[in-house]
Amino acid sequence: MKNYKKLGIIKSKGRLINEPNSAYRSPFQRDRDRIIHSAAFRRLKHKTQVFVNTEGDHYRTRITHSIEVAQIARTISRYLNLNDDLTETLSLAHDLGHTPFGHAGEEALNECMNEHGGFDHNLQTLRIVMFIENKYVKFKGLNLTLETLDGLLKHNGPYYDNTVIDNLIGTKNLKNKINLRKFPSLEAQIASISDDIAYNNHDIQDGYSAGLFTIHELKEISFFNEILKKYSTKIKTDKKILIYQMVRDSINLMVKDLIKNSLINFKINKINKLNDVYNCENKLICFSSNYENIINEIRYFLRLKMYKNSKVLKKNSEGKIIIAKLFKSITKNPRKFLTFLPIKHNKYRSIADYISGMTDRFAINIYKSLK
Repeated sequence: MKNYKKLGIIKSKGRLINEPNSAYRSPFQRDRDRIIHSAAFRRLKHKTQVFVNTEGDHYRTRITHSIEVAQIARTISRYLNLNDDLTETLSLAHDLGHTPFGHAGEEALNECMNEHGGFDHNLQTLRIVMFIENKYVKFKGLNLTLETLDGLLKHNGPYYDNTVIDNLIGTKNLKNKINLRKFPSLEAQIASISDDIAYNNHDIQDGYSAGLFTIHELKEISFFNEILKKYSTKIKTDKKILIYQMVRDSINLMVKDLIKNSLINFKINKINKLNDVYNCENKLICFSSNYENIINEIRYFLRLKMYKNSKVLKKNSEGKIIIAKLFKSITKNPRKFLTFLPIKHNKYRSIADYISGMTDRFAINIYKSLK
């Protein structure tokens, strides 16, 4: 295999605030460790992935999802001989900014913040690591490397309009050290697409466990049907094991296609050095067209059978009501709640910070106390 190490990030450009390097850990290992030891990361264990955290102990939460994304991303990154420490860091941190009650909670909080700059969970992650997590004497936030901040900002692509970043982070706080118009690193692209691989497959597994659809219905997806054919005569009793095997094979096939297609992209786009990655106007880490169609078919199935399921929609609706009520109540008397957050600069942004940091059950308990 060709050595693609020169396409990955080897040495860090530093941090927004200078720190001496560690003799024992690389800058990206330190970033990962700072993420793992953060309060925001710990709270992910009680935040909704799809099923509200109070519904059962066996469904995925944001923290288990983030760990699974990191596992997939490290596999891809290591095979391509990239910086798997940076890839892991980005994968573990990518959901730090999520609200309670999943995407429904985010939609509700964004509506509440509509006249105050909006809310975006990706940029909220940057607020957390840059301003909200305060554990160091010499600086606010976690003071992560520029490469990690760049990847968290742009893992979905460049920013050509700075308005939303100005609203939630403040472009000046980046000190002109991150080029928002350049494409992200391969490590960031891997973390982003590994998120897709993880949630599409694991939502299938959780949805089946919740009884939202059957194996027979899964066979409507030709990709899954072909996988299941291999095991239908071998496993007749334990259908859960069959689903585990199907999901495992699915992830493996997706990773293989992704690696193969990405290597083709490197050649087509003449990617020979790191700057070629930044200057390329196409995503380099992506599936073949065949697998893009497979992914879209799985997404459509999940949207129809799971995300639009009446029980899931009911829980989402309840979550939105809770978020809206919390925002309204806290706005009336912010000092009662925001004892540790600054409210002089932007009261509404501080309220959004507070609510988005809540776990599902904490939000529910505060909501009940307001009745």
